[in-house]
Amino acid sequence: MNTEKVINGVNVTNLFATLDVVKAQPAAAQFQFRATNEWLAGTHSRSTMGGFFGAGQEHEHKATYAYEADHPTVLVGADNAPTPAEFLLHAIATCLTAGIGNIASARGVKLTRVASTVEGDINLLGLLGLDDSVRNGYQGIRVNFEIEGDAPAEKLRDIVQRSIARSAVYDVFTNGVPVTVSVVA
Repeated sequence: MNTEKVINGVNVTNLFATLDVVKAQPAAAQFQFRATNEWLAGTHSRSTMGGFFGAGQEHEHKATYAYEADHPTVLVGADNAPTPAEFLLHAIATCLTAGIGNIASARGVKLTRVASTVEGDINLLGLLGLDDSVRNGYQGIRVNFEIEGDAPAEKLRDIVQRSIARSAVYDVFTNGVPVTVSVVA
């Protein structure tokens, strides 16, 4: 007999079992994700993600995923793929959306629609080294959600707020993270 409870495509039984394991064994919470990148030409490169460490052991995704990035022609690229900065917008949208799906499911809320638009503003004066007083990266990012489900609007807004509070990508954007770069030449 299958006793798994699935809401919004989320296996809620497994979600709560995972929470229980991590509460009992905090070391299981340590994860390390990895990507490798190869330059292709010009501003075009490809990253792959296959293996990661978590729950005390090495894991492999069911496939090795590859993503390319490039710059549009107006920014001296060949426009072979989205820009690295656009992948950051994708990252925050997908992280928040995943959290919404999990949190709504854990709370028994059936979602019928979750959509978002993410916009980020960059001033090239900083990026191109033309004005040191201008930031190189995004000066601001706006995420706009539309969410529908079998709960009152206030509860749906609370689910989004809880996702923001628990989002790894939102945390990196708003709190920063130490980054070290090493070079072998």
